[in-house]
Amino acid sequence: MPILVAIVEDDRAVRTSLAGILQRAADCRCVADCGSAEEALRNLPALRPDVILMDINLPDLSGVECVRQLSQGLPATRILMLTVREDPECIFNSLAAGACGYLLKPIRAADLVTAVKDVYGGGSPMTSNIARKVVQSFKKAESSRGETENLSPRERGVLDALAKGYSYKETADLLGISYSTVHTHIERVYQKLHVQ
Repeated sequence: MPILVAIVEDDRAVRTSLAGILQRAADCRCVADCGSAEEALRNLPALRPDVILMDINLPDLSGVECVRQLSQGLPATRILMLTVREDPECIFNSLAAGACGYLLKPIRAADLVTAVKDVYGGGSPMTSNIARKVVQSFKKAESSRGETENLSPRERGVLDALAKGYSYKETADLLGISYSTVHTHIERVYQKLHVQ
């Protein structure tokens, strides 16, 4: 059985190119190519693709928010970011939202097919310089671990919920606080941990 792949990309030429690569691959089949997050949220739950290739820079709703919503409705689907954005905030927001891997465009056809197979098989493919940034962030996190002792119990609770993949709204519901209170706690956490 081929791996069913959907594409969420607002650039029509890139979307067409990606779909062509997937159609030529013996083990893959492109089942949808969506030009926006809204189109993806409307169409992909019914198609239940095995893998979704997701851009970050989409009109209106971002790719990160699309990942968050799709991963809740399609828990078995693997979402692979495919973008030009390589700033740490985009990387970590994407992974925290539910993405299983992060690749940079442009990408060679063979590398794309290999990554689709890898993520489908349970892997987490990343472009090498993205993987380096992830490793560096763990080193920084380890060195600042003692700083988390300055967090209040509520701030730790908010941070724990977000680390488990809950959205701000879900975190608010889970902890019985308002959405704006979650934002306030996160701002304080960022200040205490010196996050920019």
